[in-house]
Amino acid sequence: MPGMGAADELVIELSKSKVILMILGSFGFVALGYWLFSMDAAAMKELPIDDPLFIRGVGIASMVFFSLTGIFGTRKLFDKKPGLVLNSAGIIDNSSGLAAGFIPWSEIIGAEIYEVHRQKMLIIKVRHPEKFIQRGNLLRRALVKIGSKMSGGPIAITPNTLKINFSELLSTFEQYHQKYGQSMKASV
Repeated sequence: MPGMGAADELVIELSKSKVILMILGSFGFVALGYWLFSMDAAAMKELPIDDPLFIRGVGIASMVFFSLTGIFGTRKLFDKKPGLVLNSAGIIDNSSGLAAGFIPWSEIIGAEIYEVHRQKMLIIKVRHPEKFIQRGNLLRRALVKIGSKMSGGPIAITPNTLKINFSELLSTFEQYHQKYGQSMKASV
């Protein structure tokens, strides 16, 4: 686990190798989406689901979602800011396309572990979730609102782009929250 600095600040950098893998994966899924979208009726009959509307819809959704993921990854590749900072004032989240920015410890009431498709996320529970949902442009607000309904909170931090794994992320959060925040209960 990365160590705490002299000023009790932990800076977790973005992992450029993880970001590059995310970009390459995005290209692959955009190509897959295009392939599904452009399939002819005869080829669709070979698939387990041969509903053309559904298959083309999945293709379009894949192209849109993974294009956005690729754009985010490309931006993160050249981002000089750290992915996550924890200090006595709070957390600065710059780890994703829907990063929350600064979250003061006074706003944080705890955290939960949310898992989807074996991907674990640390959901930061806050006193005023709507304040964090309303940050950013219309698209960001809509995506954060949808994510919040699915995961139970507007702030989700994953190690996907960070130089840290999930157990280190959880341990580090608990350590800082215990020292500077309220009592925390993380549930699996």
